[in-house]
Amino acid sequence: MQPATQAWWFAAGRLLGTVLLGLGAGWLFGNAWGGLAIALAVHLAWVLSNLFRLEWWLRHRSYADPPDSGGVWGEIIAQIVRLHRRKRFHKQRFVQLMRQLQRSTAALPDGVVILNAQREIVWFNLMASRLLGLRRSADLGMRIENLLREPAVVRYLASADYSNPIVIRPTGGEDGYLSLQVAPYGDGQLLLLVRDVSRQMRLEAVRRDFVANASHELRSPLTVISGYLETLAQDPSLEAELQGPVAEMRRQAERMTSIIRDLLELSRLEETDEVVGGRPVDIAALVSMLRKDVLGRPVHPGNVTVSVESDAQLIGDEPEIHSAFSNLVDNAAKYTPRGGAIHIRWWVDAQGGHFAVTDTGIGIPTEHIPRLTERFYRVDPGRSRSTGGSGLGLAIVKHVLQRHGATLEIKSAEGVGSTFTCHFPPARIALPQRAATATG
Repeated sequence: MQPATQAWWFAAGRLLGTVLLGLGAGWLFGNAWGGLAIALAVHLAWVLSNLFRLEWWLRHRSYADPPDSGGVWGEIIAQIVRLHRRKRFHKQRFVQLMRQLQRSTAALPDGVVILNAQREIVWFNLMASRLLGLRRSADLGMRIENLLREPAVVRYLASADYSNPIVIRPTGGEDGYLSLQVAPYGDGQLLLLVRDVSRQMRLEAVRRDFVANASHELRSPLTVISGYLETLAQDPSLEAELQGPVAEMRRQAERMTSIIRDLLELSRLEETDEVVGGRPVDIAALVSMLRKDVLGRPVHPGNVTVSVESDAQLIGDEPEIHSAFSNLVDNAAKYTPRGGAIHIRWWVDAQGGHFAVTDTGIGIPTEHIPRLTERFYRVDPGRSRSTGGSGLGLAIVKHVLQRHGATLEIKSAEGVGSTFTCHFPPARIALPQRAATATG
């Protein structure tokens, strides 16, 4: 039999003994019910005394010993003591874990800020305090947007798309750059990771300047070389065995000229990340022009179709928009065989404007898709060189879309084909005059 069960049987026996004793004593004195009442009153006083001792100990258990009681009261006190010890053990373990967490986060080279569902600061480590200038006494409980007064941070938190970090310049820092990335967890809580990327940004700036300067310096001598090669190729006295090498040199010179032109364009786009304004661009006319360019190539897919589902125009920088769309169509034409097809589509919906180029070309392996917009990145370097690809086209597309607040979506299946879609926000869409008048 369990000790608790024995205690309850003992308590029941004690109560029964009290009742019998009271009835017996009352019967001896001629009042059995009076004796029972007195016995029950004494028993109740004993119970209240035990309750008082238990309550007093619960209020002073931090320094007082538990009362020495037997029976059910002893079992109750023993259970409380065990619960208290278990609670104290878990509390000590939790405190140790918190201290270990604080020590580990303090050792991190990155800043860590915990935000609640209202984007209020719950906790941050020492590195976050140093990088963001946070003060534990004043900034806990403050909304992060009120402390980081950067429009890019506000847009980033409002977008709820935290797949890629953003880079900002902290207030008061002329040469410093911080990378911010949010990781959602729990019930609407956010983990903000802060990293100092000043060195990487400076190296990137040096690299961009070098590429831009080298491209400028190479353009002039390459133009002279191309001119002499063209003159040499048109010379009727050129020996037959030299005509092939000269033609190949001209082709390579044209390829180098195209690469330098793309490098200069990319360097210009990378000078600033500011969103551009612009004027309405007639996408229907631009799409028609792109189709003619494809059909004018010496080698092109047999089927090039166009679908313009809206006469709405796109607000932006027309040369940049033309460059981005042309690169997408040019890529599709390069990697689609003669018997393949290219479909160019423009449509508008509640999410904004969309320009898509779909081909039935060689397709792209899934593992390469995330890196396609890196400069000079090629899925198949040998094939890219044979088709004249420089690996800069999609990098130019990415920067043009960033400057227009747009995104690039890539879907591809190896051996089936690819679809490149540019998604522009509704603010970039200009309705036709008649549609705007009807709406008004």
